[in-house]
Order: sequence, then structure tokens, then C-alpha cells
Amino acid sequence: MKKSLLLLILSVLLMNCEDKKKVPVVKEISAEEKIFSDEKVTEIDTASETEPTKPPFLFLTNENVEKFLIQYGKENPEKRVALITSLGTIKLELYTDTPLHRANFIYMLKNGYWDTTFFHRALENFIVQGGNSDRPETSKLRSKLGKYTIPAEIKHKHHRGALASAKEYRENPDDRSSPFEFYIVQAPNGANHLNPNYTVFGKVTSGMDVVDKIAKLETDASEWPLLNVFMEVKILD
Repeated sequence: MKKSLLLLILSVLLMNCEDKKKVPVVKEISAEEKIFSDEKVTEIDTASETEPTKPPFLFLTNENVEKFLIQYGKENPEKRVALITSLGTIKLELYTDTPLHRANFIYMLKNGYWDTTFFHRALENFIVQGGNSDRPETSKLRSKLGKYTIPAEIKHKHHRGALASAKEYRENPDDRSSPFEFYIVQAPNGANHLNPNYTVFGKVTSGMDVVDKIAKLETDASEWPLLNVFMEVKILD
């Protein structure tokens, strides 16, 4: 019994000692699994039983997400946004040649998801990562928006200021991205070892000084800043 307990403790310690600085990883919050018909999204709230004529939103899955994002991207072409934080504003340009990731970022923005989150990971000379929180609002929105990942669109390099999607590190041979978490490269020389496996879908056009401030924040052992840096994300054009 004691031997088994010792082996369990050693396994946990080895997992926690993995060098996270080499990869932007994501821990998904479990979503309530529901399946809705393949209909055009009209709003985020599910149809109420008292309003039978109100159509349900589309619960996104790996099976329907690509078709949905292609159409959503055509109807929502915005590509410049601002992340407003207590430490300053970060302006971003989203690339049009990564259409699925651009559309997803705008979809999350227009459904208010980013505004429930904050920068939950900060590693100076590497990245700052946003799109998660321990708030109930974040978990509820994730469960409503869907249980899916985005097909990889690996075209751009991880220069300083690159905007990219985090992803599950294990059991993800196709390098599909998380729809809920993104990161910005803060390292002065970039993070080019990430180029083959992560999708860069935009860049910082102003506000790298704010990214540097976030990266310098004191964190706990899991790299979570002790100061919560909330964000309000708005479309510029």
C-alpha cells in the first residue's frame, strides 16, 4: 500500500515539473454536452420553453465548427480589436489568411466571452496568455458556446507581438486550437520553436508595453498572476 502511494505521489510531481515554458497549454473547463440542430446562430441564449418560436443557438462541435466559422467570417469581417485592461490597452490586427481563427475570435468577442476572462498566465521572456478565469460566468459561457477545437491554420511565425491560439498539448496530432484561450508572444526574440505546432492568427499593433507589464507580474506556482488583469475587448474596425 505504501509503495503504491509513493508511486502515485512521484507521478504527480513529474507531471507538475513539466517545462510549461516551452508550450502554451490549455486546461479546458468541462462543458455540458448538448447537441442542437445545424442552424444559423442568431443569439447566445438557448430557446426558452415559453418562447417556442425562438430558434436555439448552434452548439459548436468539431463536426460543424468549420462550416459555421466560414459562414460567420463572411458575415463578420472585422479584423482590428482592442483589449482594454487596467494596465493599458493592447490593439490587435487579426489576419485574414487564418479565417477560421479570426472568425472564432470575433465570435467570442460578440458573445461577450472575452469580457468574462483575464490574463491567467504570465511568463516573462516568453508569453502572456488570456481567455480563462475562475469566474462562474466564464465556465457557463464555455458550456453554452460549444465543445470544439479549431482546425490548424499554421502559416505565420512567432515573432514578438504575435497573437496565437493555445491548444491541448497531448493527444492532438493535428494541432487543433482551443477556441477559448490565446497568447501573445512577449519574448524579445520571439518564440520560433512554437512555429510548427501553433496557429498564429494576428499581431499586436500597439500596446506591447502593456504586454511587458503583464509578463512582469508576480505569479503563483502555476504561473497565474496574483493580480487579476481583466479585459474588455472591443472592435475597432
